[in-house]
Amino acid sequence: MRLFRFLGYILRPASTNGRTVSKMPKPPKIPESVLVVIHTPEMDVLIIERADRPGFWQSVTGSKDHIDEPFALTAAREVAEETGIVIGSLGVPERSLIDWHHQIEYDIYPEWRHRYAEGVVRNVEHQFSLLVPHGVEVTLAPREHTAFLWLPFREAAAKCFSSSNREAILQLPERLAEHSR
Repeated sequence: MRLFRFLGYILRPASTNGRTVSKMPKPPKIPESVLVVIHTPEMDVLIIERADRPGFWQSVTGSKDHIDEPFALTAAREVAEETGIVIGSLGVPERSLIDWHHQIEYDIYPEWRHRYAEGVVRNVEHQFSLLVPHGVEVTLAPREHTAFLWLPFREAAAKCFSSSNREAILQLPERLAEHSR
């Protein structure tokens, strides 16, 4: 497996080698996460289907691994883990990841609250976009996602189960225009 560096940290792309990982108790999730809208120059957006919820399509999302983890690192780590796309690799330079400097707070779906400490019901999500070349290889983490689609941004937004994810995808052209000013 090739390893890559991002912001001085080592990233490991998703693997489908079928190895079993021992189940150790996980610490509660940190209610601070990222959402990364991955897109091509043609504005096709990558969406992935959740393994635990067939029919639930989304962008890459994920929580910090530790409280002081920088959000850009969380974004890069989650993109690598969930799609195999490694920021900092050939074709996907670090500058391709854009921090929108935008966050939203939302209620955690009741069926996923057991992953957090007792009493935690809200999450703060920080939004990013990632420009990748057309035809970039996607390798899903099979325990997390079962399928992926590249769709024009409006179609991708319409297919997402989460309203905040839909809104983020629809904001993509505006966010990119702001960034290029």
